[in-house]
Amino acid sequence: MSHLRKVGDANFDAEVIKSKKLTVVDFGAEWCGPCKKLHPVMEELAKEYGERIQVVEVDVGESPDVATKYGITGVPQLLFISKGVVKESVVGLMPKSKIQDKIDRYLA
Repeated sequence: MSHLRKVGDANFDAEVIKSKKLTVVDFGAEWCGPCKKLHPVMEELAKEYGERIQVVEVDVGESPDVATKYGITGVPQLLFISKGVVKESVVGLMPKSKIQDKIDRYLA
């Protein structure tokens, strides 16, 4: 069972911007090799943090409007969004520990 929810152009605002939880948005694409490597890491983080955070994925090919709105120029790219505000944006593959550090900082 996946702990990642797919969101896109139609439901991004409702699922992410209006969320009360810290949301980590994983922007990726089907053709992106590094995205495929990051996916299991994001899955693990979603499982480990459980209800404390929300982890969602957006396919930039399927949701070009959201990708454009948030200036997604490369994938994978993570956005850390809290109370509707983008706190940080990180492009590229990162180790799980670095992502955890960022999540913990925004949860504190």
